[in-house]
Amino acid sequence: MKRRQLLALTLALATSSALPAMADADQPYAGTHIAVLMEGHPTTDGIQKLLPEFTKETGIEVELEVIPESDITAKMLLEFSSGSGRYDVVQNNIIYIPGFVKAGYIDPLDDLTKKLPKYLDRADFVPGYLNTNIVDGKLYGLPVYGESTFLMYRKDLFEQYGLTPPKTFGEVTSAAKTIKEKSNGEIAGITMRGAQGIQNVYVWAGWLWGYGGEFLTKDGKSALGTPEAAASLDAFAKVLRDYGPVGAANFGWEENHVLFQQGKAGMTMDATVNGAFNEDPAVSSVVGKVGYVPVPKQTDALKGGSSSLAVHSLYITSASAQKEAAWLFVSWATAKEQQIKSFSIAPNSGVTSEAALNSDEFNKRYGAFKEAMLASINQGNPQYLPTVTAANEIINNAGIAVSKALAGTASAKDALAEANTANDAALAR
Repeated sequence: MKRRQLLALTLALATSSALPAMADADQPYAGTHIAVLMEGHPTTDGIQKLLPEFTKETGIEVELEVIPESDITAKMLLEFSSGSGRYDVVQNNIIYIPGFVKAGYIDPLDDLTKKLPKYLDRADFVPGYLNTNIVDGKLYGLPVYGESTFLMYRKDLFEQYGLTPPKTFGEVTSAAKTIKEKSNGEIAGITMRGAQGIQNVYVWAGWLWGYGGEFLTKDGKSALGTPEAAASLDAFAKVLRDYGPVGAANFGWEENHVLFQQGKAGMTMDATVNGAFNEDPAVSSVVGKVGYVPVPKQTDALKGGSSSLAVHSLYITSASAQKEAAWLFVSWATAKEQQIKSFSIAPNSGVTSEAALNSDEFNKRYGAFKEAMLASINQGNPQYLPTVTAANEIINNAGIAVSKALAGTASAKDALAEANTANDAALAR
C-alpha cells in the first residue's frame, strides 16, 4: 500500500514539475516587460483595448504610453539621443525612417520576421503601405495605419446654397465665403488645422503641392522661397483667417475633426481617417450629410499630387534589450485580426490590412467615403512631406512660417523666405 502511494506521489510530482516547462514552451517570453510609445489615434485606442489579449497569449506585459502626434517626434529624438533605452517600440510617420536608420536609432526586422513569424502575414498588408518601410532592401517597420487626405464638404449646405464640390483652391475659398456669409457667420466656411508644427504643415502641404510648389528641389535644396509656395500659403492663411472658425490657428487634428462633425463648418480638408468620425452616429451630427472629393489643385503644372500618402508604423529601437518580445507586439498589433476587431472599439478607417479594408464590417461602417479614400490613396504623393534626414527641422521651420502667416505677423513670402534659409542650413549639415 505504501509502495503504491509512493509511486502515485512520484508521478504527481513529475507531472506537476513538467507543467511549467510546457507553459514556458508556449510562452517563452512570459514575464517580459516592454515599453511602447504611440501617438493618440483611433488605431492606438484599439490596440490599447486589446492589450489584455496579447498578454494572455504571450505572457508579455506592455507598458503603453500615448502622447499627441505633434509631440511624439521631439520626445523620441530626445530619448534616442540620450541613449536612455526607455522604449522598446516606437511609432511615427515613415517620413522619419531615413533619419532614424542613418542615426542607428531603429533596427531592421528581417531576421525577426523569420525567427518569429507567428503573427505576420506580409502579403496581407496594402503593398504601398508596407513598401514605405523598406530602406536599402531591409524592412524597418510594420504599418499600423495609413491614410491620405481629401476635402470633406457638407452636401446639404452645398445644395442649399447652390454650390458644387470644389476642384480648385479658388473654388474652395469662394464656397467658404458663401457658406459663412449665407449662414450669417453661424457656420464657418471651412475648418483646418492651424497649430504650429506637423499639424498645420500636414494640411498646408496640400495647398503647396496644389499650387505647383514642393518642399525640396531636385538637387536637394529648399524650395519654399518660390512664388508658388508663397501663393499657396497666402491663400491658405487668408481663407482660414477670413472664413474659418475662431481659434483655428490653435487647432490640431482633434479640434478640427470635432468641430466639423459637430456641424459647425461647411468644409474641412484633412486626413481620410476623419471620414470615420463623420459617419459615426455615436459622435457625429453630420452622418450621411458629407461628401468626399480629392484635395483640389490650382494648376495643372504640378510637381507632385496634392493628396498625401501618409503611413505611420511601429519600429523596434536599437537600444531595446527585449527585441523578440518587442517584435511579437509589433507583428500582433498590426495583424489583420486586431485591425478588424478595432472597428468596434474606435472609428478607424486607416487600416493597413487588405483583409480589414475589404471586410463587410469596413464597407458597412465606411462605405460612404471608401471610394474617395481609395482614390486619394492611389494618387497620394509619397513626398507630400519631406522624407530626408532633416525632415523634422524642415517641418518645424515650415510650421513657424505657416503660423506667422496665419497670425498676420509676416507676409507669406517673408515667412517662407526665412524658413527657406533655415531649411537650406539644415539640409547642408
